[in-house]
Amino acid sequence: MRSDMIYRLLAVSVGRMLMKCELDPEELQEIRLRAGKPVLVRYRGQEYALCAPGKLSGQAREGYCITEEELKETLEYISGYSLYAFDEEVRQGFLTVPGGHRIGLAGHIVLEDNHVRCIRYISYLNIRLSHQKKGCADDVMPYLYENGEICHTLILSPPGGGKTTLLRDVIRQISDGGSFGKGRTVGVVDERSELAGSYLGIPQNDLGIRTDVLDGCTKAEGMMMLLRSMSPQVIAVDELGGAEDGYAAENAFCCGCRLIATVHGKSIEEMRQKPLLKKLLEKRMFERYVVLSGRRSPGEIREIQNGTGEVLYRTCG
Repeated sequence: MRSDMIYRLLAVSVGRMLMKCELDPEELQEIRLRAGKPVLVRYRGQEYALCAPGKLSGQAREGYCITEEELKETLEYISGYSLYAFDEEVRQGFLTVPGGHRIGLAGHIVLEDNHVRCIRYISYLNIRLSHQKKGCADDVMPYLYENGEICHTLILSPPGGGKTTLLRDVIRQISDGGSFGKGRTVGVVDERSELAGSYLGIPQNDLGIRTDVLDGCTKAEGMMMLLRSMSPQVIAVDELGGAEDGYAAENAFCCGCRLIATVHGKSIEEMRQKPLLKKLLEKRMFERYVVLSGRRSPGEIREIQNGTGEVLYRTCG
């Protein structure tokens, strides 16, 4: 990632402070801006406050408080001075910029017929920086195949544990193929534009040569669309959630399509407390469970189990 791309997203004054910190852009994960509040950054898995003239502090209250004018200036840079052109994305609470970086938005919600019509007085921004770490799935890939076939796989991690980063590389490697298996056609439902990081329909991240992407589409509807139109051998989705997702996932299973998905969670036991996942677990639909620790570094594997609960891999400690 080019560091100047990060600074260009921010108000000039804030960007200069961040530049003086001389951070490794590949280790910068998140920048949170709240009008009148300290600027907070997540760097190497830890939260810091951005301070003038250009340093990080572990004490949030020491951070530089961004003004409403600076936040507005940042929003103008992010939208290319044309926020109205991103009405649909803003209505969903985020927009994606070149490089695949996702900007979360919050402020005053205007409803129409009980649905979000727009967000006014945007006063909160969460800049989530996209990082593609090619090869981060190398240790996982051998466990995702059995008798030459890809296993239905569920990746679990707590928030910020690296499940999206890992899934992105799993998709790329399945699509391109390698020593573990030939390349497969992969259909990706990228509801929040995080996996492909599409900008104006063009993926900013490499998801492989045999991958088709539905960007900004709900998972449930997207899975059905892919099954009807794109004949995927594998479907990949990030963050399974509602009952509709479960229904679409079961259809994928029944159609002979392999499913690779992620969920928020610390353990398989925790998953059994969630109605949707409890049902899928009881039916033993998934053949592999990859549990990430999210402790020392994003994407760190804690254990891998098969569909019957047998531990195939576990880290020490």
